[in-house]
Parts: sequence; C-alpha cells; structure tokens
Amino acid sequence: MVRAKICGITRQEDALLAENLGAWALGFILAPGTRRYIEPEQIRPISSALGPFLVRVGVFVDTPPEEVLRQMEAARLQVAQLHGAEAPGWAEQVRRFFPVIKAIRISGPASPEWLTYPADALLVDGVSPGSGQTYPLEWLLPLRQHPRLIVAGGLTPENLRSVLDLAPYAVDVSSGVELEPGRKDPNKLRAFLAQVAAFNGTSLNQ
Repeated sequence: MVRAKICGITRQEDALLAENLGAWALGFILAPGTRRYIEPEQIRPISSALGPFLVRVGVFVDTPPEEVLRQMEAARLQVAQLHGAEAPGWAEQVRRFFPVIKAIRISGPASPEWLTYPADALLVDGVSPGSGQTYPLEWLLPLRQHPRLIVAGGLTPENLRSVLDLAPYAVDVSSGVELEPGRKDPNKLRAFLAQVAAFNGTSLNQ
C-alpha cells in the first residue's frame, strides 16, 4: 500500500478536503520565510478540526530540537519532518518525543549512507522543495531497500503513475495540487488521491 501526504497546508478547508478524499497525512510548513509558512498558533485550530486517524506533520528547516519540540506541542502535531541539514544528533533528540521523517534534497544518484540516518522514514525531495522540480527516478535505486521511503519532488496527477510503480511507502505532494502557494486545487487534489486509491485497489473517498 502506498500512502499519500499532502504538504503545504495553510487552510482548514483544504485540510478537511484532503482528509475526506483519503489522504494519510498532512504537512504544515514551519520554516519562516517560505511561501507556505504557517505559525503554530494558526495550525492548532486546523489540527483540532481533523479526525484522529490523520497524521499531522510539522516541517522544519534547521530548527534546533528544543524549538521543534515547542512548536510541535503548540501546533498539536504528531510527526516532525526535518528538511534541512540537521545533524543526526538533532534527530535523535526529537525522536525521544516524536517520530521523525528526514528529508533529503537530491541532486544526483542517492547515497546508500542516507539509509543510516536515525529517522523513522526517509523522504527524498528535489533540490528546491515546493518548486515542482522533478528528478530522474533512477536516482532513488540505492534507497529501494528502505522500508519507509517517501518520494516527493515535482509530483502531479500527470506524472504520479511512474512513482507509484516503485511502490514506495508514501508519496508527498505540495505544488502539484495547488492553485497558488498554500491554496490547494480541489480538482487536482481529487485526481492525485484517486490515482493513489486506484493503485492500492480501493476507491476514492467522496
């Protein structure tokens, strides 16, 4: 089964629609200065409006562990995604309290050394996250043995099928289902999640 994470959520209506359509996880960007940044106090009511089985992910870039933990609590999030150049020790500190997804920006064939990073899942993204930039899927081959590999980077309803054929643990999309940064397109979101459901042999939630 391939899971779907919808990232860059800034609006409650988008979060509820993604949940109703069958998303497994939602990502909230807690990196100041980025186009989809949302403050913990703004995330909390969105998180509270969602059901208990949807995973809420906080996305951080080079944020010290103690600040990650503070913001996770303030926003009522469940999983921390580290999307910068965080040292393994930082991830280990956060993992004492929350599961960790380590995101790596890929600019060439993946390194098998990435498999040793202390995280609960490994996410591979393009060089410029949130830009819609893609990369050759062959670059992921050294990571195929990872039990929880998440594929991100330029995914859209049009190019998703080739990624699904790799059968990763999850796929992650942001700009590929947007009308503009931070605002999701209901039709694209539905088309994306319908493909994931079809691949898994299920029907799209309506």
